Amino acid sequence: MTLFLICASISLVGVILYLLQVGATWSLLRKKQKTAADEPGHSPPVSILKPLKGLDDNLFDNLSSFCTQDYPEYEILFCLQDFNDPAFKVAKKVQDKYPDRNISLVVEKCHAGLNPKVNNLLPGYRKALHPCILISDSNVLVGKNYLREIVRQTADPSVGLVSNLIHGVGGRSLGATLENLHLNSFIMGSVSFLDQALGMPCVIGKSMLMKKTDLEALGGLAAFKDILAEDFIIGREMDRSGKKVVLSNHLVSNVNEYWDIKRFMNRHTRWGKLRWKIGGAKYISELLVNPVFVATLPVLLTGPSRATLSFAAGIGLIKVLGDLLLGSMIEATSARTYVQRQSVLRYFLVPVKDLIIGFLWFVPLLSSTVIWRGNRYMIGQDSRLSPCPERGVWSWGYRITDSIRARVA
Repeated sequence: MTLFLICASISLVGVILYLLQVGATWSLLRKKQKTAADEPGHSPPVSILKPLKGLDDNLFDNLSSFCTQDYPEYEILFCLQDFNDPAFKVAKKVQDKYPDRNISLVVEKCHAGLNPKVNNLLPGYRKALHPCILISDSNVLVGKNYLREIVRQTADPSVGLVSNLIHGVGGRSLGATLENLHLNSFIMGSVSFLDQALGMPCVIGKSMLMKKTDLEALGGLAAFKDILAEDFIIGREMDRSGKKVVLSNHLVSNVNEYWDIKRFMNRHTRWGKLRWKIGGAKYISELLVNPVFVATLPVLLTGPSRATLSFAAGIGLIKVLGDLLLGSMIEATSARTYVQRQSVLRYFLVPVKDLIIGFLWFVPLLSSTVIWRGNRYMIGQDSRLSPCPERGVWSWGYRITDSIRARVA
C-alpha cells in the first residue's frame, strides 16, 4: 500500500506536468509569429546542408521537398562520405530532376572527429557559399514555404539560431509507429514546455538555421566534431554567447515508416544516454513525465490488484486521450506535406510505448557506451565522445559484429 501511494502521488504529479506540456505545445502552435510581410526584402541566400547515410524512408521525396522552396536564392549540398553509399544514387536522381536548382553532391571522406554526422557535414560546410547555413537531416520533409518562414526570424540581428517543431509521420510498422508517437508527445511536449514556460532552448538537429558568422564565433562546426548531441550543444552555446535561439512553430515532418522495435529501442537508449550525460540529476525528472510507467510499477513489483490495475489503467487512458489531443492539434496546424491515413487506434499503443521508454530510462545509469553508424563510443560529460576498443558487443541480447553494426545503429 505504501508503494502504491508513493507511485500514485508521483504519477499524479507526472500527469500535471504532462498536461502542462500539452498546454505549452498548444500555446506555441497557436502563437502568431512574424509574417513574411513584416520583414519585406529579408531573404538572404541560404546554403542547405543535408548529411546523407544510407536509404532513409521516403528519401527521394524528402530531398525533393527542399528543391521546390518558394525562396529567391539558395544552394543545396548533399554531403556523403562514399560514392558507394546507396544514398548517392538517390541524391543524383534528385539533382537530375531539378537541373535549374543549385545542387552539389559533396562526396569526401572526413574523419576529423568522432561524430559521424558532423564528419559528413564538414566538407559541405567548407564549400558553402552563402551567409546563412541550414542543417537538415535526410529524413525530413518540408512544405514549399518552409525556408521563407524560418529565414524571416533572422531579420532580428540578435537571433543566432532558428530551430523547428518536429512531428513524426509515416508509421507503417510497429517500431515506426512507436517512434512517431514519442516524437509527437514527449519530444514535442518537452521542447515546447522548455521554450514556453522556462525560456530554455532545446535544439533538435532535424532543422537548424544559423548565420555562418554566429556559428564561426563558436568555433565553427568543427568545434562540435566530438559531441554526440551536437545539435543541443550548439543551441546551448549559441544561447550562452548572448544570441537568441528561436523555436519556430512551423512544423516540419520527420518521416519514419519501416522501423523495427530494436531500432526504436537503440535510438532511445542512445538519446537517453546523451540526456543523462548532459543533464545529470535533471535526467531524473524524465520519470515524472512518464506517469504511465510510474503508475504501473506497483503492478509489476507487488502483483496486480483491483486498486493498482484500475489506477494504472486510468493514467494510461489519460495519456491516450492527451496524445490524441496533441495529434489532432498537430494535424490541424501542419502544412500537410505528408498525407497520413492511420487509425486513431494507434494511440492505444501509447501506454506500451511509455512502458518501453520507462524501462529504457535505467539503461544510461548502467552503461556509458553507444553504437552509432557502425561505431562504438564512450560518452562523457556534455555527450563528448571517446573511442572504445573494437570488439563485439552485446545489444538487447544479440551479438553485434563488425558486419552488422551499421544495420543496428
